[in-house]
Amino acid sequence: MKIAILSCFYPYRGGISQFNACIYGELSKSHTVKAFNFKRQYPSILFPGKTQYVTAEDNAVPIESEALLDTANPFSYLSAARKIRAWKPDLLLLRYWNSYFAPSLGYIAKHMEKECKVISILDNVIPHETHFFDTPLTKYFLKGQDGYIVLCDAVRDDLLKFVPDAKYLNTPHPLYSHFGEKYGRAESERALGIPSGRKNILFFGLIRAYKGLDILIEAFSKLDDSYNLIIAGEPYGSFDKYQKLIEQSPLKENIILKTEYIPDNRVSLFFSAADVCVLPYRSATQSGIGSIATYYEVPMITTDVGGLKEMFEGRGTGIVVDEISGDAIKNAIENFFETDKKEKFKESIKREKERLSWSNFCNKLIDFAESI
Repeated sequence: MKIAILSCFYPYRGGISQFNACIYGELSKSHTVKAFNFKRQYPSILFPGKTQYVTAEDNAVPIESEALLDTANPFSYLSAARKIRAWKPDLLLLRYWNSYFAPSLGYIAKHMEKECKVISILDNVIPHETHFFDTPLTKYFLKGQDGYIVLCDAVRDDLLKFVPDAKYLNTPHPLYSHFGEKYGRAESERALGIPSGRKNILFFGLIRAYKGLDILIEAFSKLDDSYNLIIAGEPYGSFDKYQKLIEQSPLKENIILKTEYIPDNRVSLFFSAADVCVLPYRSATQSGIGSIATYYEVPMITTDVGGLKEMFEGRGTGIVVDEISGDAIKNAIENFFETDKKEKFKESIKREKERLSWSNFCNKLIDFAESI
């Protein structure tokens, strides 16, 4: 099968690009695959981070791709669609996670040859931080595609609100494994400057309002002195409100801040030092952070939003709290460390690692495409 993938690839960084590199590599083992990249992913004014591109410290896979699509230039939509059609793919795979991409990707999806099936992998149908234009743009993007891949029940439910008769495959997010092997705990603590002898709680990933870091800081401030809180990730927006909460915390000396983009070659250090990873999210679909934690056999504590419950509690790999509050997170943390759940979680995680492979994901994808 000839498979075209249109999305972000190297030199763009981040979870979407990493995911695309993984499926490209796996599908290329049995199919002819071509990566079509963005010329411009976001205009700089719309990108809240420091850079969209990989650095020397990232373990990014340098996928060879053809940069076609400038998402801010409608004239490039026509030329990108024409060049992809000229390659004559049997299948076009798209990634959709934000309604900003609906005009460009939606146009290209609608201008493929009839013989080319179009399937979108939907990270989100409606973004976590919503805007008035999300619904009309998403309707435009979803209309007329052949099939959809969703990574959790929450995204499936959102899809069916827009396309009730959608053909879809619901299969979980595979595990990221390209960040390197696990280090020893003591070695990781030394490398990161984390005081040893305490229980290490990790908050990892981009810091955005919906991810609830303020809730975790509140929860942590109610614990005793036997814990560390490690906050690792780049803020998207101001960090001031979190800094104020930290300064007010009686355990502020136990909070380790690494508020910067974490390059790939340092990700393993954080998960090697952690006893538990906490996702105190106000909203969510699935979680790439959860996939990293599972790879490193780190149990999770999460709120009951989106697809997090099915991702962790149903598999015995973490604790899901019913209430999105500091008290609920605090109680779950104490419960995690006061019982023998930690080792039980790790045994369940080892079983999950066998199930959540890229080969399994891509085999399902191909079977689904052939069934349409």
